[in-house]
Amino acid sequence: MKTTTPPLLFEPYLKRLGLRKRLKPNLANLGRLQKAHVLQIPFENLDIHARIPIELDIQRIYQKVILNKRGGFCYELNGLFYELLAHLGYEVRRVSARVYSVEKGYSPEFDHMALIVRIEGQEYLSDVGFGEFCFGPLALHWPSQQLDPRGLFHVDEHPDDYICISKDDDKAQKFPEYKFKPIAREFGEFDHMCRYQQTDPNSHFMAKPLISMATAKGRITLAGQELKIRKGEKILVRKIADSAAFSKAAWKYFRVKVPPLAST
Repeated sequence: MKTTTPPLLFEPYLKRLGLRKRLKPNLANLGRLQKAHVLQIPFENLDIHARIPIELDIQRIYQKVILNKRGGFCYELNGLFYELLAHLGYEVRRVSARVYSVEKGYSPEFDHMALIVRIEGQEYLSDVGFGEFCFGPLALHWPSQQLDPRGLFHVDEHPDDYICISKDDDKAQKFPEYKFKPIAREFGEFDHMCRYQQTDPNSHFMAKPLISMATAKGRITLAGQELKIRKGEKILVRKIADSAAFSKAAWKYFRVKVPPLAST
């Protein structure tokens, strides 16, 4: 017997974001949605350390993030956000991004998922799954500098038809975040890298359990045996003694119930 996938319910999603009504698909509301998302739903990798497979199944992701009030990493958060934006009437597509690090340069294709939203003929980058990133969408015209509450961002053309997103560091020097080609991707195309992030010893997501979420003036991060609270220029660091203390901090600061972890 053929079964059909039940439609997602978006009222609980908007409620999770602290929004009570359907928003018209315009630039101002895209910014409102993006900011609410990064302030309300944490970036986290707890299922990886609980040995719970993360699959690119939007129904399972919805259950986890919206109904169970958890967080997720880029494929989950931007995967869900894509569905919400499409439901609200935005013209949106997924793109594959390659993250930059000093040690390794740019990562492989599909290492990160981001979104491009087209509004009134202009394209914008929107991303709710990249940790410390911008509160609002970035207009994709280059070269450009765009000031966001989270810093000064740069959009530049890169060789081989890539677009590069950079951000000023603490010394006001431009540092690459990631690059991408503005090509629409299917959700399933990210499956290989999604499995890599969960299982390969070289994946940085395997290093330690992590929960991190932006606040209006800073960020709270719980990683392994350390809790870091940043507010403006002030940073408070506390040691986390054991798994019980980790779970207690996760609930206190993120309202996340931690699954049984294989490591802390």
